[in-house]
Amino acid sequence: MATVNYSVPDEVKEAFNRAFAGENKSAIIARLMRQAVEEKERAKLRREAVKQILELRKRAPAVTDEDIRAAREEGRP
Repeated sequence: MATVNYSVPDEVKEAFNRAFAGENKSAIIARLMRQAVEEKERAKLRREAVKQILELRKRAPAVTDEDIRAAREEGRP
């Protein structure tokens, strides 16, 4: 198991200690770090997905409002 050493503002440390009094702070910090890593990875995946969608939209054919209206009406009774 690794040991990490980070500096945080005193008020953050005090609030953390109050909020998690009596709990295993190392386990809490490890969980929060895992969540931060997962969040970062999800954000990267979202950015990549948006980039792919925008690239696909560049190649999509242009459609007018009239084309859309006609497609909606087509096949309706």
